[in-house]
This record gives sequence, structure tokens and C-alpha cells, in this order.
Amino acid sequence: MAAGSDGDSALKRARVARNMTLEEAADALNVITGLAADASLLSAFESGRRRTGKRNRAGLCELYRERSEVLFAHQDGAVTSVLERSGTAQVVKLLTRWTDLIEAMIEVASGAREQLVVTGSRSREGAYLAAIEAAVAEHADLVHYRVLYGPPRHRALTDHLVRLLELRDPAARRNGGKTLRIGMVEQSEALERFFVASETAAVAPLPSFHGAEGFDCGVLLGREAAVGLVHHGREACASARPVETIEAVRALSVRHI
Repeated sequence: MAAGSDGDSALKRARVARNMTLEEAADALNVITGLAADASLLSAFESGRRRTGKRNRAGLCELYRERSEVLFAHQDGAVTSVLERSGTAQVVKLLTRWTDLIEAMIEVASGAREQLVVTGSRSREGAYLAAIEAAVAEHADLVHYRVLYGPPRHRALTDHLVRLLELRDPAARRNGGKTLRIGMVEQSEALERFFVASETAAVAPLPSFHGAEGFDCGVLLGREAAVGLVHHGREACASARPVETIEAVRALSVRHI
């Protein structure tokens, strides 16, 4: 629930008291955290539309020199986020077959126009990887984040990353920002995440309902959940080790061929 003009959150008041714009506060926060917050995310934190994660909370406390229980009282009290209020309505469809799962993942990638986040190191389905490449090739303003959790498990993923780097130079910028970011999370304690998310939809694979052989089921999620996963992926990519040259990709050891 957004705060009214007479009930701005302590988080917003702390920023305003320092004469900082949302953009300035986001830049200062990212220097502290190493993450990738932006003005829209900070606005959502301030209004209570989205809860602040642990790392950004610590960073905002440092930035504003204020205690967590003061800055985030509007998030930790009775107010709930849009996502929490919508609950299971965010589950558009339960995907119980491999073909349905892949088709939904392809649709998310193909429908991305602003943001496309893909996580995990196990991708090898050709049609899905081709849909990602097509989106990157066809939409110059699309920002694509690829988060690996350890080296690729399959040669097909390594080849896909090389093709992405042939399609786009990660050093190139458009509308003030980089449009291709590939990073690898190396911490051994970090659990691997699997999802694909755009600005409008997302798919999160689930352990198989049919046996112990892998991930052939999942959920198709709506806009609010997708936006949350996009922010999740952006933060993970910002704190990951960049892997943004063809040489760096080819130097990664592939666990399985």
C-alpha cells in the first residue's frame, strides 16, 4: 500500500532530507552494495510496493545513517506488497509436461522487449536458447542479464553464450546503460536458481512431479512476480563475476558434455 502525501515512509523522508533524487540515491546505494538498484526500485521500496532485501537494507541504513527498524517500519508492519496481496493469482499456469515448460519459457523470452533475465547453468534446449538469441538480435533496447551458478553444465550453453557475445558487445551502451551482462556466481554456498523473466511474465522450473530425473515441470507467473524476479536477477548479476568476452566463456570448464 503506497503512503499518501501526508504519510510518506521514513525511507522516503530520509532521502528527501538529504536532498537526493531517486536516481542519486540508487547510484549511492549501488556503490555501497555492488548491486543494481534503480530509481523505480527505490520508489517501490519507499512506497512499500516491494520489500527491501537484506543487502539493500544494510546499504540503505549505511547511506542514511539510520536504524533498520526506523527506515523499514512501513514494510515490516501490517502493510503488504502488491505481490503479497495478489498471492496465488500470480500463478498463471502450472506446467506439468516438459513440452509445456519449454513452450512457456520460449514465450517469455520471445515476448521480452525491455528486460530479459535468465539464470542457471544447465540450459541446453536448442529452441529455448535460440529464442533468447533472437530476442537479443531483434530488439536493440532489450537489456539481457544471464546469471550462471558455476560453469556451464553442457557444451550447448557455452556455445549459446559465445553466440550472445557475437551478437552484442557487452561494452556497448544504449540509453545510458549496458544491454548485455553475463556473470557467474562462484560462492559455493549460493544455491543455483532457475528462471526466465521478462518485464511481463516469468517461468520458474520445478522439480519433476513424475520422478527424480530432473526439472520437467514449472509455473508460469504474472507481471508482479516477473518484475520481482527481474530485480532478483539484476542484483545477482551485479554481484557476480563478469564473463563478458568470448575468451572468458571458452575458458570456463564444462561439467558435462
